Amino acid sequence: MNQLLGDIMKIKRIILSLAVIFGLTSFGSVANAACGNITVANMNWASANFMAEVDKIILEEGYGCTVELVPGATMPTFTSMQEKGEPDVAPEFWANAAIVALNKAVDEGKMHSINKAPITGLGEGWWVLPATLEKHPELTTAAAILERPDLFPHPEDPSKGGFHICPPGWACELINKQHFKAWGMEEKGWAIVETGSAAGLDGSIAKAAERGENWFGYYWSPTSLVGKYNLQSVDMGEWGGKDNWDNCLVKPEQECGTPKKSSWVKSEVFTIATDNYKKTAGADGMSYLEKRTYPGPVMNSMLVWMGENQAEGADAAIEFLKTQEDVWTKWVSSDAAAKIKKAL
Repeated sequence: MNQLLGDIMKIKRIILSLAVIFGLTSFGSVANAACGNITVANMNWASANFMAEVDKIILEEGYGCTVELVPGATMPTFTSMQEKGEPDVAPEFWANAAIVALNKAVDEGKMHSINKAPITGLGEGWWVLPATLEKHPELTTAAAILERPDLFPHPEDPSKGGFHICPPGWACELINKQHFKAWGMEEKGWAIVETGSAAGLDGSIAKAAERGENWFGYYWSPTSLVGKYNLQSVDMGEWGGKDNWDNCLVKPEQECGTPKKSSWVKSEVFTIATDNYKKTAGADGMSYLEKRTYPGPVMNSMLVWMGENQAEGADAAIEFLKTQEDVWTKWVSSDAAAKIKKAL
């Protein structure tokens, strides 16, 4: 009898041990499955490509998600997210062109503007090289620069100042031509420099920087050129109003021939996600994207690194995570940070 009782107790202990082991295993499976399948837009420009690759590593290694990167561009990605609910995340969405539709989708609960400042110091406008300000520290405003066309000779007519604008077909080409008229630049002795292409615009900056010459014109940040040559943004003065911008500065001259001076419109750049991301990634995934803000100088330095090393976003993501722990560890939990470091 005693032997029988002993055998029964032994069997109970085995069953209990198996139950505990099974329970822990099941719990582990549930924990690992807390974040499921996520799709992230891999946009067709360097900073967004880099951000998508960082998101992939952090969400997979830190939070157990399975992440697929899908090709994207601003409006096609937004339309797909709006109509099909995919991809789940657009890391760097320039929202000015779709702000009304985005706000409507957010109000309906289809999308979430998780982070309204994923990169600091970004935007469009007019820029000069730092060497120019070293020689002429008073030229920090558009008004001051436009009084000195002699310092920025046009490459084809040195008697005029050269104002470099976007290539044909870009929206900013049209806007800059309207700005040229609004500021009375022709009367002040300026002429537009038609750069012809993105490479032509970049080349004009690089040539001036390397020769120690002055350069003035349109550009935007974050970009490798802003980082490489430390371009300085020009103060364009006060905002000229929404009506002036929406109904004149962005219109062809034949639709509005009376543009008024204005600063450049504030760039609205968000990280946006579908409701599926919120449900799939949970509170941890939402918290990560909310906190994930790249300081402008850090972003520009990574873009310079990509250019100098002919690297893609995937390589830059590894470089960033290895060298910028003080930045990204603030975005994640200590447990996730430890997992990510171990995976690198």
